[in-house]
Amino acid sequence: MSAEERAAVRGMMQKAELGRTPQEQRAGFDELFASRPLGDDVTLADRTLGGVPALDVRVKGADAEGVILYLHGGSYVVGSARTGANLAAPLSRRSGVPAISLDYRLAPEHRFPAAVHDALAAYKELVESGQNVVIAGDSAGGGLGVATMVAARAEGLPQPAGAVLLSPWTDLALTSPSMDGRGDDDPLFSRANMAESAEHYMGGADPRNELASPVLANLKGLPPLLVQVGTAEVLLDDSLRLVARAAEQDVDVSLDVVAGAPHVYQYFAGLLPEADEALDHAATFIKTRLAAAKTRSGAAG
Repeated sequence: MSAEERAAVRGMMQKAELGRTPQEQRAGFDELFASRPLGDDVTLADRTLGGVPALDVRVKGADAEGVILYLHGGSYVVGSARTGANLAAPLSRRSGVPAISLDYRLAPEHRFPAAVHDALAAYKELVESGQNVVIAGDSAGGGLGVATMVAARAEGLPQPAGAVLLSPWTDLALTSPSMDGRGDDDPLFSRANMAESAEHYMGGADPRNELASPVLANLKGLPPLLVQVGTAEVLLDDSLRLVARAAEQDVDVSLDVVAGAPHVYQYFAGLLPEADEALDHAATFIKTRLAAAKTRSGAAG
C-alpha cells in the first residue's frame, strides 16, 4: 500500500467515529457502509434462517451450488445483515456462489452467547436442508464463525466445507500483543474501545470461554480455513495466534498477511489492489472448498 492509499483509507475509516453509545456507534457504522454501493447487479431480500432474520444477497449470475453464510463484523455491538452485504456481495460475485448475510442479535441488549446461538441455528437449518456451506465473516463475525464451527462440532453437526475469516476477533480477553503494539497504526480500534465492546458482549461472563475467544478453543476437526489480516490493526495477533493454534491441531489453514493494510481491508476493493487480490483469493478458496464438498457428497451417495 502506498502512503497515499493508506491516508485515504484511514480517513474513510475514521468516519465511523466509534466510542459513543451503542446506538450512536450503529448509526456511524451504518453510514460508513452505506457510502459504498453494492452494485447494480445486487438485490437484497428479507428472509429468516433458523428463526434468525437475514438477507438473501442475490448477485446476478451467482447461481452455483452451495451457499456462503456471512457473519458481519461490528464488535458484537454494531452492524447488521445489510452492512455484511458489503462483503458478502463481492464474495458472491467473484465466486459465483449465493450468499446469505445474517442479522444475529447484538450486545448489550443481547449478550453472549446470543450471537453464537443465532449463528448456530442458521447454520443448522442450512445443513439440515442439504446445503454445502462456507462460513465467512469479518472481525467479530470472523471470530463468531470459528465459535459457530466449535459449537456445531459439540452438537454433532457436520462441519462446513470451509471458512473465510477476515481480520477475525478471536480473543475477547484482549491478550494479543498487537492490542497495544499496533494501536498507533489502527485508525479504528484501540484497547479501550475493544474492551468496551467486549464488556458489552460478555456482561461479566468469562471472556476466556472458547465460544467467546475461539483462539483458546480445541480446533481439532474444523474444516480448511483461510485467514486474511493486515499489519496495521490491533487484531493482527488474533489472526496469527488462531492460525498457529489451528496448524498445531492439524487443521488445514492458510494465511494472507498484507503489510500496511488496515482492519478488514477487503472492504476497500476498487480502491486498494490488495483488497481485490484478497477477495479473488477468498473466492477461489470458496469455489475449491465447495467443489471438494460436492465430490465427497457424491461419493457418499
